Amino acid sequence: MSPRTTVVVSQLASSQHGVVTRTQLLAAGLSTYEIRYRVRSGALLREHRGVYRVGHRAPSVEARYLAALLACGDGARLSGRAAAHLLGLMKGAPPRPEVTTPLKKRVEGVTVGRGHIDRPDRAVQHGIPITAVPRTLTDLAAHLSLDDLARACHEAGVRYRTTPAQIAAVLARRPRRPGAPKLQQIIRGDARVTLSVLERRFIEVLRAQAMPLPLTNRPAGSYHVDCRWPDRQFAVELDSYRFHHSRHAWEQDRSREREARARGDEFRRYTWADVFEQPGPMLADLRRLLDETGTHGRLGAQVAP
Repeated sequence: MSPRTTVVVSQLASSQHGVVTRTQLLAAGLSTYEIRYRVRSGALLREHRGVYRVGHRAPSVEARYLAALLACGDGARLSGRAAAHLLGLMKGAPPRPEVTTPLKKRVEGVTVGRGHIDRPDRAVQHGIPITAVPRTLTDLAAHLSLDDLARACHEAGVRYRTTPAQIAAVLARRPRRPGAPKLQQIIRGDARVTLSVLERRFIEVLRAQAMPLPLTNRPAGSYHVDCRWPDRQFAVELDSYRFHHSRHAWEQDRSREREARARGDEFRRYTWADVFEQPGPMLADLRRLLDETGTHGRLGAQVAP
């Protein structure tokens, strides 16, 4: 292999997470014999038929997923739980590759679904063709519990500013998709869900004190509010460092507060320390506010949930 060919192959592998195809190697100037030799020597590691990982590159999730896509041919996109993992919408160990492709394919170790992905539903993440975030959420709906799906939607909003309207637009194109009613519940705010340990503990503390329980993660204006008592016009946001440490999150927090004030809500923020470590001052504040708003109504008004 000539020095120039070596450089071309190295650059190609670097741009594709260390993964190359037989077709790409031939186009770069390698002969069939040279490819076979490098497979035997371990310089190329076979991932799928006609797809190789360059031997000196450490394996990665991205390499595994891209190799699956390349094995499935043109038009293939990472989808389902694998897409959700790569997008950061789901935690835990990386699931096996899931690919949606217009071609009928069977690839060992890959979950392959045949289908068409509309142009608005296509995206690229870390150089890997993937289903866009709203489309990925509609794919997840059939497989996740209500709470897990709500957490994925919340992550999508935090990481990508995905809105209920964007998800609804995908559902409008795919109304019979399994899990669609469940996802509709979430984006309309019809389901009572808690998204985090902090929110669950907050509800437990209120319940233990026999205090009125709020609606959780329901839409109010442009946002979903962590906890809200609509009849009292009182809203609470629970701030964990994980979701509130970036500038974007900080700006959203200020916008949420301004919007709450504009609609006449009394508004409070509580932290992990308030809920888990020293709940006394928080409970005293809540008792006073819930008593005041319950007796008199915030600004003398009543609103529907």
